Amino acid sequence: MTTKADDFRLMQRVATGDRGAVEELYDRFSPLVFKSARQVLSSNAEAEDAVQEIYLRLWQTADRYDPRRAKLITWVMLLTRRHLIDRLRRRASKPPPMHLDETSGGVASSEPNLSRVSDSESSKQLRDCINELPELQRLVIERSYLQGFTLREVASQLDAPLGTVKSALSRGLHRLREKTKSGKSLG
Repeated sequence: MTTKADDFRLMQRVATGDRGAVEELYDRFSPLVFKSARQVLSSNAEAEDAVQEIYLRLWQTADRYDPRRAKLITWVMLLTRRHLIDRLRRRASKPPPMHLDETSGGVASSEPNLSRVSDSESSKQLRDCINELPELQRLVIERSYLQGFTLREVASQLDAPLGTVKSALSRGLHRLREKTKSGKSLG
């Protein structure tokens, strides 16, 4: 079992570029970081890219880790969550790629219309599933995943304890997974 002092020494070694320390950090937390990324992102490849970016950010900010403020796992997961939210925000703010349509001389989307229809239907099905959740679970999921607020911000907005918001998020995501597995396929 590692102590806060062990975690602090590990992060200090990571900050100096100690390859063994980076490998130890990766071995300890990469399964959890990947699982979190995969729950949010659409493919394994995208999740793997996110994990690499997260570990780069962990290495760059390792000297800021303070064991008096948080356990190492909490710090790693907070950084992971922030990175994933930033990634989703960047994706949402990008317009779809466009290219010149040589046959008509105009501008056309690089994605075929059929895939846009399929994505639209999946979005509608997901929205319908979210709308079927109890109000607190629905609000927490909408605000944290779709609007990008932190759980602390959501708790403040809803005037609810942070633990209640975390529980509502967990229960809501579990219900969504169950709904998508039991016939209401999202795509």
